[in-house]
Amino acid sequence: MGNRVADLVYWRNTQTSAIVCTSLVVSLLCLSQFSIISVGSYVALIVLCGTITLRVYRKILQAVHKSDGVNPFQVYLEEDVALSKEQVEKYVEQSLAHLTTAVKTLRHLFLVEDLIDSLKLLVLLYLLTYIGAVFNGLTLLILGVISAFSLPLLYRQHQAQIDQYVGLVTNHLSQIRAKIQAKLPGAKPKDE
Repeated sequence: MGNRVADLVYWRNTQTSAIVCTSLVVSLLCLSQFSIISVGSYVALIVLCGTITLRVYRKILQAVHKSDGVNPFQVYLEEDVALSKEQVEKYVEQSLAHLTTAVKTLRHLFLVEDLIDSLKLLVLLYLLTYIGAVFNGLTLLILGVISAFSLPLLYRQHQAQIDQYVGLVTNHLSQIRAKIQAKLPGAKPKDE
């Protein structure tokens, strides 16, 4: 799965990446203008019209050429879509592991196990209130999709310059964090 996503965002197959990126952006733009029920209904109608048209076309070809009228979707109809007990157990175990990690992290942050981490969350949440006042959630999703398909490619093209500036910013932030930790009572420095 990770390789397939990397192939998409790095545009290794331009046609597939363009289709996925365009369909995601168009879907999100439709959701920003119409309700999710309308968008879902229209998408389902388009797919159903396309499959019915293809099926009728194949029936007409069968009648004209006197050939076997095999359903063009027979391959998909014969696929087994049931999940085995092992697959279900594997997915449930993975979900529980992620849920447990999330609960532990939230407990760590909200019950102030480490003051610095909780202060970082406080600043992040405060900044998110400003972002929420300016942007709609769907607008952020659209920007996220566009960024996911453009930033990895830009990074790969300009990796040396970006790494140099990121290194400078990281060093500067480390110095600021060290100064803050030195001045805060009870703050323990993290081992990096």
